Amino acid sequence: MKIRPLADRLVVKRTQEEQKTKGGIIIPDTAKEKPLEGVVIAVGSGAVLKSGKVVPLDVKAGDKVLFGKYAGTEVKVNGEELVLLREDDVLAVFTK
Repeated sequence: MKIRPLADRLVVKRTQEEQKTKGGIIIPDTAKEKPLEGVVIAVGSGAVLKSGKVVPLDVKAGDKVLFGKYAGTEVKVNGEELVLLREDDVLAVFTK
């Protein structure tokens, strides 16, 4: 099954967090926070204005993004945890 976001929404897969600190201490699962960054898997067609005009999204599939701690909705698709976000919830896009 595939997922296709609508309008100004996007699907993000969180990046994996480090299992150890720099000092070599292993972090248990209960103490870990969910990462606030991820890779965009799919994007919607764009925001629809009241006039009916569609404004395309600035974010595209493959971009690495930073988003808010409580932003979006978590969903599971084919056993994979994904986050559905609005484009407004994206704080920044990482560039090279």
